[in-house]
Amino acid sequence: MATVPLPTRPRPATPETALPPSNARRKAPTKHRRPGSGREQLSGWGMIAPAAVLLLAFIFIPAILGFGLAFTNARLISPRPVEFVGLDNFARLFSDPTFYRALLNVAYFTVVIVPVQSGLALVMALLINKKFRGVNFFRTVYFLPVVTSMVVVSLLWLFMYRKDGLINEILSAVSFGLIDGPDWLGDPNTAMPAIIILSIWQAAGFHMIIWLAGLQGISGELYEASQLDGTSRWQQFRYVTWPGLFHTRSLVLVTITIQALGLFDQISVMTQGGPMDSTTTIIYEAVQSGYRQQETSYASAISLVFFVLVLIVSAVQRHLTREKD
Repeated sequence: MATVPLPTRPRPATPETALPPSNARRKAPTKHRRPGSGREQLSGWGMIAPAAVLLLAFIFIPAILGFGLAFTNARLISPRPVEFVGLDNFARLFSDPTFYRALLNVAYFTVVIVPVQSGLALVMALLINKKFRGVNFFRTVYFLPVVTSMVVVSLLWLFMYRKDGLINEILSAVSFGLIDGPDWLGDPNTAMPAIIILSIWQAAGFHMIIWLAGLQGISGELYEASQLDGTSRWQQFRYVTWPGLFHTRSLVLVTITIQALGLFDQISVMTQGGPMDSTTTIIYEAVQSGYRQQETSYASAISLVFFVLVLIVSAVQRHLTREKD
C-alpha cells in the first residue's frame, strides 16, 4: 500500500536570506559641492586684493629694492649709472660719528619712554576701569591726543616750548618770577627730555586702551575670591591683576619699543636733529641722506641697519617676556 507524504509547513525566511550578499559593493557617498563656493572664493580674493596690492607696492617691493640699493652707489638724481660697491656704504656708516650719536639718542629715548609711558598708560587704564558717572568723558579726554596728528601736536608743543611760550610763563607765574624757564628746544640738555614729554603725552592714550582691554579680560570671580580672603588692593593687583596682564604687557612693551626706535615726526618738525645733534635719530638720518642729500644707497644702508637693530631688540624683548613654565 502506497504511503501518502504528510504536508509540510513552509519555513519562514531566516534573517540571512534578507541580508545582501557579502560580496556586494557599497557605493561610496558622493560629495556634494556646495553651490556658490567657487564664487565665494573669488569674492574673498577680490576683497583682499586691494590690501595685497598695497602691501606689495609699498612694503615688500620697497624693502627688496632698499636691500639691493644698500650695496650700490645709486643716487636719487644722477647721470652716472648704478654700480655695485659692496660694503662701502656700511663702512662709511660705521665710521660716521653722527650715526653713533643718533644711535645713542634713540637708546636714551627708548630706555626712558618705554617704562614711563607703559606705566602711565596702565595707571590711566586702572582709573577708567571703574564704573562711575562720567567715565566715558575721561576715556575720551585720555584718548584724544592719539587721534590728533603728530605733526599738529608737534607744532602746538613747538610754540609751548618757546622761550616766551606757555610752559615758561606757567613756571614763572607759579614761582612768582623766581624760575626763568630754559629754551627747551634750543638747549642740548633739555631738547630730548622735551621730546620725551611730548611723546608720552601723545601716545599714552593708545596703550591705555590696550591695557584696558587686558583688564576687562580678567575674570571678576578672581577678584571676588581675593576679597573673600581679605586681600588688600595692592595684593589684588600683585597676585590677580598683574599675572592676568601677562600677554597684554608683552604686547605693550613691544609696540612702545618699536615706536620709540622709529622716532621721526617730532624731530623733523621741532628740532631737525639739533641742537648739536642732540635729538638726531636713525630714521631722521636716513631721510636726510635719501631725500635732501639724494644719497639713496647710503639711506638704504642706514635703513637696513635699523631693520636689523629693531629685529634684534624685538627678539631679545620677546625672549625676556616669554611665558616660563
